[in-house]
Amino acid sequence: MIKLIFMLASKDLPNEMPAFERWYLRYHACEVLSKDQPWIARFVGYRPLPVIPEALEYGHYNMRVIEVWFRNMEDYFGGTSMFHFTWKGGWMKNPIEWDKYAIPRVSTCVPVPAQNVFLAGKYSAEEKMMLRWYTFTKYPEGVSVEEGDDWFLNVHSKEVLQQPGLIGYFSAKAVQFPGRSAPTWWRQSELVYEDFNGWKKSVVDHPPKYTKPRWAKYDKYPFLEPYVDFTSTFLAERPETDYMKEGRAFP
Repeated sequence: MIKLIFMLASKDLPNEMPAFERWYLRYHACEVLSKDQPWIARFVGYRPLPVIPEALEYGHYNMRVIEVWFRNMEDYFGGTSMFHFTWKGGWMKNPIEWDKYAIPRVSTCVPVPAQNVFLAGKYSAEEKMMLRWYTFTKYPEGVSVEEGDDWFLNVHSKEVLQQPGLIGYFSAKAVQFPGRSAPTWWRQSELVYEDFNGWKKSVVDHPPKYTKPRWAKYDKYPFLEPYVDFTSTFLAERPETDYMKEGRAFP
């Protein structure tokens, strides 16, 4: 199983949200389903949670996380579009132009389940709440994926496990599709806490001692520059929208 993920941000919340939500459910989700529904296993959306001020320093994305799941790589390539997507609803002044956003969308495709499970199964759903710190990372220009992953897997992830409020931690490396260029964002990771008190205790107030990689251009944890090499948002444990149920494909 693989999932295609989009993480979106807005510089004009809450003003932009009503038009975006109407466009996505009335137009975009329906067009995606019309094109690819036979191959899609799951199509869901999360609205990022409100955050405490300290979280804004970590490349915070505030508008939407979309996940489109496929059973395998063949299904991912199975859809054949018969039309262009609609990037402007009738109520919009201008069409959506993703490449011109002040904060660009972030996307990648990763396997499900994640390849690297560092911490899982410690608690049941009855014992702990779940605040998901949903992150995307890539390595600075000039740093190979092999070198970056060597630090991430063999050094950094082991130190992250010492965070006092961490209750779950896993990471997925982006899928490299044959014949396509390398992904821009190489990892999608989740760090799970019970609430923002647990996150703040772990990340801000009482963090473990970290080993900064020799290639780091950013001195603070996570040693990747916000909005450049590191982006993140905070999600609840369940999606808020199931587009396969709420969207409607058309012929």
